[in-house]
Amino acid sequence: MASRDRHLIFRTRLQQAMADRAISKSAMARATGVDRSTIGQLLKGDAPRLPNAQLAADMAMALGVSLDWLLGLTNRPELAGDILASAMGLSPAERDAADAQIIEWHQTAIGSKIRHVPATLPEMLKTPELLDWEYAALPPEAIAQIKGTARSHHDWVRTGEADYEIAMPVQELRALAEGSGYYAGLAAGLRRDQLAFLADQCDVLFPRLRLHLFDKRCAFSAPTTVFGNSLAIIYVGKFYLSLRERQRVTALTEHFDWLIRGCAVDDRHAAAYARQLTVG
Repeated sequence: MASRDRHLIFRTRLQQAMADRAISKSAMARATGVDRSTIGQLLKGDAPRLPNAQLAADMAMALGVSLDWLLGLTNRPELAGDILASAMGLSPAERDAADAQIIEWHQTAIGSKIRHVPATLPEMLKTPELLDWEYAALPPEAIAQIKGTARSHHDWVRTGEADYEIAMPVQELRALAEGSGYYAGLAAGLRRDQLAFLADQCDVLFPRLRLHLFDKRCAFSAPTTVFGNSLAIIYVGKFYLSLRERQRVTALTEHFDWLIRGCAVDDRHAAAYARQLTVG
């Protein structure tokens, strides 16, 4: 960048930041320990110029913006710590606090593709009876809320407001069919009904919803949801870790695409596979 261009960018951004924060030349002079005339020359002088490093840093601090932005080195005015805080966050995953947040994330992704790797079965594809069994330790009102959220997600996908892809281990369905692992103790009739319900919904909602089954002996994924191009959520147990920085969201999108490229059962055959397990 030419020297004069950088001078002009500095002047423009200094004027903008001072106007946004209603900081006068006198106030800026007091905050930075220089004469008011020095600030005036930086703002209005005939020959645009840059301040020395100390004054530039003091001005950025007084304005609450990054020095890099003030000098035209970045388009993000936030301080580095604020950028990091906005790019990554933690949200509680307890059901009483999480459902409203989950719905909000889905609403912001209307018209976009959502890529989802669930912790167990996708809740929108669970029967009410499975949810009763799974959350039996919770109060009845909490279980009713969970069912309502699952139903709203199901209805939301059915309206076609988003392109929804799900990737999960094929072993999850096998464990459900066998009543092993996570599903040990779940009655055989409930397991058969769940497999049949999942298969029916995959047929009804296809292609708005597509289920891919990968082999977890060949691939692994933590529970993850990528909302469009601007937000990715990783479920870590007690919290949801949210990522908004574009490069990290893109990396998780590529991870999801890697899962489905090597899937053991693709979206066109997932429903039939689930029905086959009910017979077996």
